[in-house]
Amino acid sequence: MGPAVSGSFADSYLGKLRAVIGSRPVLMPGARVIVEDSAGRILLIRRGDMKLWGWPAGSGEIGQSIEDTARQELLEEAGLTAHRLVPVGFSSHPVDDRILYPNGDVLHAFAMIFHCTEWAGEPQADGHESLDVRWFAQDALPEDRTLAVSRTLGALQRYKATGGAFQLI
Repeated sequence: MGPAVSGSFADSYLGKLRAVIGSRPVLMPGARVIVEDSAGRILLIRRGDMKLWGWPAGSGEIGQSIEDTARQELLEEAGLTAHRLVPVGFSSHPVDDRILYPNGDVLHAFAMIFHCTEWAGEPQADGHESLDVRWFAQDALPEDRTLAVSRTLGALQRYKATGGAFQLI
């Protein structure tokens, strides 16, 4: 795995970049992880920044692969260690992947979407990036969720329906 990250936004690559560019829009590679249990439920986190339900996800760090990013975010935000991550899609829509944070920062996410059905640990919020972690039936998602939840879940469903065709959303 890539370099250890302190957990402090200010110490992260994006945090250091923000110190230079302020809230201006920035293109940022990152990862989203769809954790699905044997009953077909998905794991969502209540995000600390927006207070909405979303995927375990985050931006990459210097010296880190996109898979390392996915593993790190899943561990930090949901308390799970991924045994196997399968890339199922990539999300980079110029409107739908534009994120306006409560502090005014703007980010255009370029996110690799991973599917995880094998992991260790029990879901647990970190109290900062994630305030809660819960399982949801795919047909009973919380209304107070990020736009990325439905779009990303749709990509997984199309991936499965097509026999594993990688999805660009």
